[in-house]
Amino acid sequence: MTTLVRGSDTLTRDALTVLQPGFVGTTAPDWLLRRIGEGLSSVGLFGRNVASPEQLAALTARLRAERDDVLVAIDEEGGDVTRLEVNEGSSFPGNYALGRVDDVELTRAVARELGRRLALCGVDLNWAPSADVNSNADNPVIGVRSFGADPDLVARHTVAYVDGLQSVGVAACVKHFPGHGDTSVDSHDALPRIDVDPATLRARELRPFRAAIEAGTKAVMSAHILLPALDPERPATLSPRILTGLLRREMGFDGLIVTDGMEMRAVAATYGIERGSVLAIAAGADAICVGGGLADEGTVLRLRDALVTAVRTGELPEERLADAAERVRALASWTRAHRAAGSVPGSGAAASEGTAPGSGSGADVGLVAARRALTVTPGGAPFTPLADAPYVAAFTPTANFAVGDETPWGVAAELGRLLPGTRTGSYGADVTADEVLTAAGERRVVAVVRDLHRHPWMSAALDALLTDRPDTVVVEMGLNESEPRGALHIATHGAARVCGRAAAEVITGR
Repeated sequence: MTTLVRGSDTLTRDALTVLQPGFVGTTAPDWLLRRIGEGLSSVGLFGRNVASPEQLAALTARLRAERDDVLVAIDEEGGDVTRLEVNEGSSFPGNYALGRVDDVELTRAVARELGRRLALCGVDLNWAPSADVNSNADNPVIGVRSFGADPDLVARHTVAYVDGLQSVGVAACVKHFPGHGDTSVDSHDALPRIDVDPATLRARELRPFRAAIEAGTKAVMSAHILLPALDPERPATLSPRILTGLLRREMGFDGLIVTDGMEMRAVAATYGIERGSVLAIAAGADAICVGGGLADEGTVLRLRDALVTAVRTGELPEERLADAAERVRALASWTRAHRAAGSVPGSGAAASEGTAPGSGSGADVGLVAARRALTVTPGGAPFTPLADAPYVAAFTPTANFAVGDETPWGVAAELGRLLPGTRTGSYGADVTADEVLTAAGERRVVAVVRDLHRHPWMSAALDALLTDRPDTVVVEMGLNESEPRGALHIATHGAARVCGRAAAEVITGR
């Protein structure tokens, strides 16, 4: 670990201010509290930091005991990407399901209720929603995290989501600018490249971001993607042409620009996180997100010192770092003002008990949305709901880093609640139909798939299973890009827990 022998206190504080680091554990480590006291203005939370709403509220209260205007950020998209309910699955369907319903008032209500729960836990910056237009159905990292493939649909639901979050004092952060939807590579693993002309980018990728900016989103997150039509040399996060020229000047965004995780290989493998962070701030970013993988004090000090050194050597203008730090403080002031004004709805009886089923508001809004998002296609014969406990065969692809593999998904848990005795098995790329049939025995099979169109092994196994068991119920919990099959085909348009519950209700007729 290297530390600077001498330096300006203001410069050092500004360097700490622009960092949004993570940490390990469900309580704040001493080093984090100490750095907050020295000027660290933001903390990023991940699933590893959350055990319960009560624990999370205590954690954020402890952070604010050190500094009352600290920004507490989280990556809570709802749907497949949840940190608030990492151990059980989300109570809210994700963007793809909301886009499928295409009711902007429902989307606004979902975002408002999600924001209310975040605010009650002391979280005031949400790295969401994804404003990416999922124009490539084979995209390995966006998929159901997008509202859909139509730019206008994505734009109107992005606006509704921003409105919902910010109405309860939680700052929205639309991502991943200028649009991650047409990629075929996960930026956690390598640098994606989008080769389309500027006119297509402006009409497709940029449309939702323009709408979000006009709606007043407080933050925008940059993407680690290369777009030669805009900058043939540097990925968006490190590109002055994209962050300052396009986002700031052309599109008029005056809020906080946050980077995607700097330890992601799209940047780290080429530039390193220290050099990448300096280039990002110089390009126009205001906050450096780090901590999804690197979550220790040493990382914070390395990045702080890299920024200070870059200012002293003239590589990074001091006024650019000062401007970035001031934007962080401005957003912190906005969130603190909302807390002080008591604008965050409480947890009174109406909020905790919900409202009448189907109302689309209150605590039950996630289930309402999940039910409305279902597409149910019967097979050739009329479907009779299951009355006996089935065997659930979950065909499980490798989860991308953003989703993670710690959050449960599927329908087995919800079917087990309705049909006690339900059994389940999880299968990967080496699965055979015989293996599933042996495990199922005489039980009715419910086959659960995720992005069937992207996985030939999954499609082959399912078709072989249906040859022997045509009465199999098929539940697609990813993008619904394949032809319906099975005695009953249910597309949930996402793999959140609440989507599994909605499907289980149809399967059982309850």
